[in-house]
Amino acid sequence: MKVYESADIRNIGLIGHGHCGKTSLTAGLLYSTGATNRLGRVDEGTTVTDYDDEAIARKLTIASALAVAEHRKTKINVLDTPGFNTFINDTKGALVAVDSALVMVDGVAGVEVQTEKVWSFADEFEIPRVIVINKLDRERSNFERALESVQRAFGRSAVPVQIPWGSEKTFQGVIDLVRMKAISYTFDGDGKGKEAEIPADVKDAADVAHEALVEMVAEGNDTLMEEFFETGTLPVEHIVDGLKAAVRQRRIVPVLCCSALHNIGTDAILNFVVDYLPAPSERPPVKATQGGQTVERTIRDGDSTVVFVFKTVADAFSGRVSYFKVMSGLLKNDANLHNARNSGAERFAHLSVAKGKALDAVTELHAGDIGAVAKLKDTLTSDTLCDKASNITYPAVAIPEPSIAYSVSAKTRQDEDRMGHAVHRILEEDPALRFYRDPQTKEFLVAGSGQQHVEIVVSKLKRRYGVDVTLAAPKIPYRETIRGFADVQGRHKKQTGGHGQFGDCKIKMEPLPRGEKFEFANAIFGGSVPKQYIPAIEKGILEAAQRGYLAGYPVVDFKVTLYDGSYHDVDSNEMSFKMAGRKAFKAAMAVAKPSLLEPVMKVEVQAPVEFAGDLMGDMNGRRGRIAGMDTKGGTQIIRAMVPMSEMLSYQNDLISMTQGRASFHMEFDHYDFVPQPQAEKIIAAAKAVHTGEEDEDE
Repeated sequence: MKVYESADIRNIGLIGHGHCGKTSLTAGLLYSTGATNRLGRVDEGTTVTDYDDEAIARKLTIASALAVAEHRKTKINVLDTPGFNTFINDTKGALVAVDSALVMVDGVAGVEVQTEKVWSFADEFEIPRVIVINKLDRERSNFERALESVQRAFGRSAVPVQIPWGSEKTFQGVIDLVRMKAISYTFDGDGKGKEAEIPADVKDAADVAHEALVEMVAEGNDTLMEEFFETGTLPVEHIVDGLKAAVRQRRIVPVLCCSALHNIGTDAILNFVVDYLPAPSERPPVKATQGGQTVERTIRDGDSTVVFVFKTVADAFSGRVSYFKVMSGLLKNDANLHNARNSGAERFAHLSVAKGKALDAVTELHAGDIGAVAKLKDTLTSDTLCDKASNITYPAVAIPEPSIAYSVSAKTRQDEDRMGHAVHRILEEDPALRFYRDPQTKEFLVAGSGQQHVEIVVSKLKRRYGVDVTLAAPKIPYRETIRGFADVQGRHKKQTGGHGQFGDCKIKMEPLPRGEKFEFANAIFGGSVPKQYIPAIEKGILEAAQRGYLAGYPVVDFKVTLYDGSYHDVDSNEMSFKMAGRKAFKAAMAVAKPSLLEPVMKVEVQAPVEFAGDLMGDMNGRRGRIAGMDTKGGTQIIRAMVPMSEMLSYQNDLISMTQGRASFHMEFDHYDFVPQPQAEKIIAAAKAVHTGEEDEDE
């Protein structure tokens, strides 16, 4: 692979809702530039960027993938990103590496929920955008309707630079509104457009669209505006220069047309990328930290070498593969850099550029380029590597916490032995995953962005590492508490052949505010209980509280005051007073109005406005309390507090209610009382499980 200067590199991310054609367009870009010798198809599992077995089987992109193409002496790094909500966090993580984005919009469906979400990611990274309306060969596709959807969602800055030539089955090419030429294609997928004069049947529409484009280009430039008022138009070269500046300033969002499936319009998109989108060195400075101070750094060769790792993949053969962007300097093969996070030294042996899972060796990479390297020792996603003296760190991309967790258990002892290492490797490549042990239920939990996300983890464990695990809904970590006051005595007396056992304590129990857990107060006067036995009473109460009273769940948010008791000079000991503490706790719980607590989750749902009524009704049916609502474009955002037990099946139900057009996120918020009807069922189920267990206090 040839080495390219920064000015001759374009880093583009393909973003948009799932199934809008990002992977197909990537395949077309690669085929049209000769990077592949056949046009890959998603349905056939032959695309370069959907190379993972799970992606091929499910016919959807589950992780961002990189491919490189060369067009008109320019290197184009293409990042094909996921479009479904379950995997959308991977898209956000990848956008830190690109300098512009092609936002794919379905010519039939228009702007969809995840289109708006990835648009907000691009806003966050201040990335110039181009909208590509795809599938214009499909039945019921309509360019004008899709454009109206785009402008309604993203504003009037979205301006056509092309309009389609033909529609549905007759879609045969595009009209270039800058040069006012028609470009026609054949349906054999070769992607080679032929330039021609604009046909008469679209000439009027092209003239109107051309005038709107010229006016929009002139608006942001005083010189061009003056020229436009004088002549009523602009020459092609001035339109090109003005449009190029407007795109880079994010003042104009050009709209292009294509059919990725039949490779129509692909070469025109490639030309647009080269002519109008910024090289890495043309982007504004990026914020970083150096020596504890915030600095702004421009991407250029002349500075010291700094790379930022934006993605990690655990490959069965190559080991850990790190994908990075050169943020400054010239990175050469066998370079030694310093990891700013852990101070470790890393050697960049065998530099490569990626074409899906294939890695092609290169000798060096200039500032702004994207590359890959295998077998870095201790480098993970979001790490910055640089010269030790410079000590520069670029900020990590903020990934939301997982929205759903499942209990995971190994099927055999052999699986259990291997599971920890295998899960660790998968966690390295997916920052949106969490794996932890619930301290209350003692279950191992794997948490992800959705059920499908977690299922894919399970599949990877088996396919890559031979680890077979079982998924189950997690146990709900209920807790118990009290609502009332108690004043009781706990007395333990046991006579045996030798020394007996004697412990006696009197306690008061009262509720504490939610989240205060436990408080123990010693109010003994006069030595009725010797000091050395008081910790044993507290320990006995805590042990009993951990075992629960109503249903075996830990008791929390209560205060115990020890105020009296008695002891025996011979028969009293720590064990006796610990047992007395347990009995006092049980006696107190019996009269202090014990109640069950359940975890309540803070839930945020994003869905098209038309589903808002159904979603709110469903939330009410789940004992949810609506906390607020916002409307953003065509998306309704609903915030609610919902018991965790009611959310276990929510993802599948949400997909059914909204045809997969909604997404949600939830996180733990607080504990609250379980209503009596539900509490009775939970207690009855717990008693059935514990039937026959002996009480060790007796």
